[in-house]
Amino acid sequence: MNPLILSGVKVLELGQMLAGPYAGAVLADLGADVIKIERPEGGDDARRMGPAFLNDDALAFHVFNRGKRSMALNLAEPAELAVFHGLAQNADILINNLRPGVSEGFGIDGETLCAQHPQLIYCQISAFGHVGPMRMDPGFEPLVQAFSGLSSTNGGPDDPPTRLGASVCDQGTGMWAVIGALALLSQRARTGRGGIVSLSLLETALAWNAQKADGLTNEGSLPPRHRSGHPMLCPYEAFPTKDDPILICCGNDRLFARLAGAVDRDLWIADARYRTNRERLANKEALLAELGQVLAAKPRNEWLETFREAGVPCCEIHAVAQALQHPQVKSLGLMQHVGDTAMVLTGLPLSINGQRPRLQAEAPRLGADNARLAW
Repeated sequence: MNPLILSGVKVLELGQMLAGPYAGAVLADLGADVIKIERPEGGDDARRMGPAFLNDDALAFHVFNRGKRSMALNLAEPAELAVFHGLAQNADILINNLRPGVSEGFGIDGETLCAQHPQLIYCQISAFGHVGPMRMDPGFEPLVQAFSGLSSTNGGPDDPPTRLGASVCDQGTGMWAVIGALALLSQRARTGRGGIVSLSLLETALAWNAQKADGLTNEGSLPPRHRSGHPMLCPYEAFPTKDDPILICCGNDRLFARLAGAVDRDLWIADARYRTNRERLANKEALLAELGQVLAAKPRNEWLETFREAGVPCCEIHAVAQALQHPQVKSLGLMQHVGDTAMVLTGLPLSINGQRPRLQAEAPRLGADNARLAW
């Protein structure tokens, strides 16, 4: 059975580009009825975020807007604004990541709309936060990664600040919006009232970087940067082998003992320099040099077999195409056909009672549901 656990939940989305639309896509995948409100002239800017893929819309638009309905409304027109209010009156959740000030101009900001429709759960998403001197500033993923310090902690010690390849702030904020909305949905079942969830890309970026920021706040320093390693665990990074690199993660002393046995270096276990993780960190350069010399003697696949038999966490380093073709990834069934179409997209990274929510339908054409929209 397809786990459409949010069947019956009604969602309005005033979404642009990624953060808001991703939250709407997650809710749609879980079975909610998501109506995307767009400008009649062009709609969501993500429709043109790249070359035309399907129905003259970019692939990115389809990724983040699958399974929704589209209604094109000019909210500057009183009659069309009234249509929006009619939808809001019956909605459970509203997601809004329009530029700060736009919603206030139409009188559909969180405070105003929730006063009129007290059952509504209103998720307001901004770039830099709902308070503070930059609350009205627009922003995008790379700006927030740079501003938050997230880029400065990515990459190796001599690398310039480097953007993370994934849109972790946009999509992470969409995830937090879903979490906040579902929390208020649970509270509303007890109280009958909704509320406002305020989120921003900046807060998400700061939360993702919390381990480093909290270290600076409490210990007065940042850990060194590592391309593949970890500042607090050793050995815990990528190593060359005779052919291809291998990633090894010894997250505790027990795993290091298994590693030492697997590479025929049992003396490391009793070596005062390597007995505990703290001692290994203090003597990291020496240990990595010794381990690197050992690993260079055999090809990667031999080491993978040896380490997996010994219970040492390890893996190859894949390109995207290699990862998608791996039997483990294929067995998860994460890549799904969208409805009955030929399009294949990445589904939700969760299963409920053994079933992954299915991608129900492709993204809607602009205004496709204007004539037959009803709740």
